[in-house]
Amino acid sequence: MRILVIADIHANLAALKAVIAEAERGGAIDRIWCLGDVVGYGAEPGECIDLLNSYPNDTIAGNHDLAAAGIIGIEDFNPLAAAAITWTKTQLSPEQEEWLRGLPQTHVEHDFTLVHGSLRDPVWDYLLSPSLAEVNFRRQNTPYCLVGHSHMPIAFKDIDGRIESEVPADGTVFDLDGVSFVANAGGLGQPRDGDKRSCFAILDTDAGRLEFRRVEYDVELTQAKMREAHLPPHLIERLSRGR
Repeated sequence: MRILVIADIHANLAALKAVIAEAERGGAIDRIWCLGDVVGYGAEPGECIDLLNSYPNDTIAGNHDLAAAGIIGIEDFNPLAAAAITWTKTQLSPEQEEWLRGLPQTHVEHDFTLVHGSLRDPVWDYLLSPSLAEVNFRRQNTPYCLVGHSHMPIAFKDIDGRIESEVPADGTVFDLDGVSFVANAGGLGQPRDGDKRSCFAILDTDAGRLEFRRVEYDVELTQAKMREAHLPPHLIERLSRGR
């Protein structure tokens, strides 16, 4: 089975289309695992929900998804993110809002646990440090865990109780050899590691491997649609920098 692993689409339809097309060049996608934040920031939230749901998928709730669905408030978001969420709420159909409302905060599938933030705090944790990875490993009941939220590709392995970190580059492969890891494939719709290309990963369960990938998308098209929607300029400009 080939599973497309993505996170933080953030209503960036051009990026989502580019990632799916690139993934499908290697063969059919049997399923998509989305680690949260389908909506927020970008100008095409409903379209991204619909495209995602045109594939079999397991999708986890992110903080922006929960806020757009009215499950959590916007008081803990920065003003620009809060403004984008307020706009997003006006764009969703009742069916799309109901779908967001029904997303789980964690999901276990075979040897993998899926969560947006971390197993300590599924909604808000940025899993970027070995110390937080160690906390996550203590709560992790599967060999492997996949997270989102930070928009940055990073992974931690538990080597006999020693936490090792790695920043996976385009083409990095993790073998599913029983060594426990928690990994973030990076942000699909809003990368924040200085590389504006979309991040994703391909899990091949038959080959027992997880490959980290990047692909270019039409950044200017996404920015134009955000300008048409009168979304905050900073959210538009940062896509050019990948920050």
